[in-house]
Amino acid sequence: MSAPTEPTSAVDFAVRRDDWRQCRFTSAPLPATLRDGQVLFRVDRFALTANNISYALTGDMLGYWRFFPAEDPWGRLPVMGFADVLRSAHPEVAAGERVFGFFPMSTHLLIDADDASPTQFLDGVAHRRDTALVYRQYTRCARDPLYVVAHEDVLLLLRGLFFTSFLVDDFLADNSGFGARAYVLTSASSKTAIALAFLLAHRGAGHVVGLTSPRHRAFVERLGCYDRVLAYTEVTTLDPDEPSVFVDHAGDGQVVNAVHTHLGDNVRHSAIVGATHWDGGRPAKNLPGATPMFFFAPAQFEKRQAEWGPAVFQQRLGDAWQRFLTFSDGWLQIVRGNGQADVERTYREVLEGQAQPHQGHILSLWDRAA
Repeated sequence: MSAPTEPTSAVDFAVRRDDWRQCRFTSAPLPATLRDGQVLFRVDRFALTANNISYALTGDMLGYWRFFPAEDPWGRLPVMGFADVLRSAHPEVAAGERVFGFFPMSTHLLIDADDASPTQFLDGVAHRRDTALVYRQYTRCARDPLYVVAHEDVLLLLRGLFFTSFLVDDFLADNSGFGARAYVLTSASSKTAIALAFLLAHRGAGHVVGLTSPRHRAFVERLGCYDRVLAYTEVTTLDPDEPSVFVDHAGDGQVVNAVHTHLGDNVRHSAIVGATHWDGGRPAKNLPGATPMFFFAPAQFEKRQAEWGPAVFQQRLGDAWQRFLTFSDGWLQIVRGNGQADVERTYREVLEGQAQPHQGHILSLWDRAA
């Protein structure tokens, strides 16, 4: 199938930062010429999961809205995507090269390429320069050991969130699990929670409990990576005498309150990772047990890069990824969407928690797949 004729304008999808149910598409002219060092991407496709809604939740706190600025009060959500270099004014970046990294939900992205190496280059534009390295690097697919053309969709859906889960698991192991014997994960059907449960189970970290909605319970039980699966209304059946780590992927204040109140001081660590139930209200202040804390993945990444070195880190990540990739073959279904209507419809489904947990959405703002 031939690629669509290149337009003269980029199309961007944006949401209101103060009301995520409001969204719109805008257009902006593409640059006629590039300054030295600039690279213009054609964004081919990207994944949209509940993890991207978490970026909206922490957009101001952790800087996600700054990645791809929009006219106030709008924001552009970062997504994991593949793109091709459409034009380049950087001597070490060639037109036609395919890369993997963070992109906006857009047809194009213009960056200031910096620190080019055989395996990657960075965006050195001013508004991203002081953000975490992992969020502004573009991996060159031709030199990426994890890249396989046939696995592009799975890489988009799972690589970024698996990276987060890998770092959460490593952080917990690095802290001896805070003395916990149980790990309680909310939004157990979310892909980030599934990845963490898989990693915890693989290393025998302890008793892994998944909290989920009744309609997703059967799916979560079939996965086999949770020792026990409970509905949110069954929090009081957790063993209150068992030291536990609580990992919240849901962002539902009522659930956080219930877990902390029931387990009390046996909540040895409480990590906030996601926000699949972003409209469930804020948790109470001064809850029993460990104070809930946002998990900032780049901090653990940079710590391990310094301690292990990049090569060892990539080897350990790659080994774990291959195991999880094999595991995901048994339950993950890819759903493709193209064009503005598909993008908006899928965004609303994910935002409202209506997406099916076994499905993974791969989207493109082009009207036909490239």
